[in-house]
Amino acid sequence: MSDTAHEVSYQVDDLVVSRGLDLDGIDERLWVPQADGVVFRPLIFSVSQGYFVNILRVRRTGTVSRHRHTGPVHAFTLRGRWHYPEHDWWADEGTYSFEPPGDVHTLVVPDDVTEMAALFHATGSYLYVDENGEPTGVEDVFTKLKKAREHYERVGLGASYVEQFIR
Repeated sequence: MSDTAHEVSYQVDDLVVSRGLDLDGIDERLWVPQADGVVFRPLIFSVSQGYFVNILRVRRTGTVSRHRHTGPVHAFTLRGRWHYPEHDWWADEGTYSFEPPGDVHTLVVPDDVTEMAALFHATGSYLYVDENGEPTGVEDVFTKLKKAREHYERVGLGASYVEQFIR
């Protein structure tokens, strides 16, 4: 390398989220509303690589959403249980599941579960679809980031609170 050339580093900073998997005893303002009875806690927004990791917490039963993934999704069930009626498996507490891109499924929390929580690592987008498979909305790292920024501003943590999760 010549004396005038500059070395460019593409390495992003480390990210450590203290008590990242805690579901109880943390500031409720950290949970971002997503839908009625559904909140998420961001752990990372990788805008440079197009993925996010968050804990989804559902405090209601029934259908949460019908959707298709454009990229792979990894899930770890931390509390309760959930399933996709389109498949024959259940995600009970402690379960890891992999969801391939392109599959359409409907996340359902059964009536006997008072709270479900799962860590999701999602690359790409969630395309929300109706019963005919027609798109009704989209969610990706950028829409999640916007929602979190607005929520943190609204609850007094400040919009900049979300910056710590961006890589």
